[in-house]
Amino acid sequence: MDLHLRLHHWEGRQPNVGAAAVAGFAAGAVLMVIELAWAAFAGGDAPWRTAQLVAALMLGPADTLYGSPDVFDPGIVGVALLTHYLLGTGFGLLLGAVVAGYRIDERPVAVLVVGALLGLLLYGINFYAFTNAFPWFVELRGWRTLGAHLVFGTSAGLLYVKLAALRRGEAPGT
Repeated sequence: MDLHLRLHHWEGRQPNVGAAAVAGFAAGAVLMVIELAWAAFAGGDAPWRTAQLVAALMLGPADTLYGSPDVFDPGIVGVALLTHYLLGTGFGLLLGAVVAGYRIDERPVAVLVVGALLGLLLYGINFYAFTNAFPWFVELRGWRTLGAHLVFGTSAGLLYVKLAALRRGEAPGT
């Protein structure tokens, strides 16, 4: 099987900013649902621990990491949602720029591969590079979080392609 991603030719097309932002936002929601479902059904994790870890990026670790992760705190969850969705939207914009710039949106398999690579890159940056500044993120390293980031990247890529096609007036999947 020959994928021929053809990533060597930058065309500099402008991404559909609205589609990219919505795709990143929605893919961030998918990632959060995966994390919450895993915590609820796989056992072992307190349901609000990830929210504490994400909120600590904005509020600092002293204000967030030491409360009970079994208790819903609307302030911490609100800050975590805001942070998570802003980051997801930003990464969606980055993915949209790559997909449009290399004209990958015309090749669905390439979109999946590039989305998965972005998810892998984000996982590496978030849980290895940034842990120098945010050491509490080491706690989230693992296959589960890697898988969720791969789903984020592929979801963002597919959503971007579909939403951009709708904005151009094309039927999805054409």
